[in-house]
Amino acid sequence: MSNPSPGAPPAFPEKLDGSHWIESLSDGSQVLIRPLREDDREREEDFIHRLSPDSRRLRFLGGFKEASPALIDQLMDVDYNQRMAFVALAHENGKLREVGVSRYSATDALGRCECAVTVAEDWRQRGLGVLLMRHLIDLARRNGYKQMISLDAADNEAMRDLASYLGFHRRLDPGDSGQVIHTLDL
Repeated sequence: MSNPSPGAPPAFPEKLDGSHWIESLSDGSQVLIRPLREDDREREEDFIHRLSPDSRRLRFLGGFKEASPALIDQLMDVDYNQRMAFVALAHENGKLREVGVSRYSATDALGRCECAVTVAEDWRQRGLGVLLMRHLIDLARRNGYKQMISLDAADNEAMRDLASYLGFHRRLDPGDSGQVIHTLDL
């Protein structure tokens, strides 16, 4: 997919144009799940800022106090095929707040993408991570990916449980004993 002009955000592919879902979580609360858009930049920054230091460490495999502009640029860089993200939004005080995000990015290995999912602390244990990942897995399959991997801290129990529930296989990272690799054949 090509951009209409340099610097312009990519157009939604036809299969995603207008895609959004209103999902009910296990506690009855509802979220809007849709592809990440450029106008979500401020929400993405706020979402990362609200994460606890431990959640940032688990998500990014390292700690930092504030997300750099370069990190935000990287997270916002989606083309809806090789780099994809779905956000979960909830109404809070008359505004939409990002409460979760799932994303994948193509790797150097043909047919493989690396994924990540993050849910705001106050939205955990409601099934949101599962919903975000199911949308991501479905799109990865439709985009022709054959395998999805996730590199995670070995002590990330929430990701271990989610990955197991979704059918990922877990193994220790041979290059880093503090990490594991979750793999799902699509």
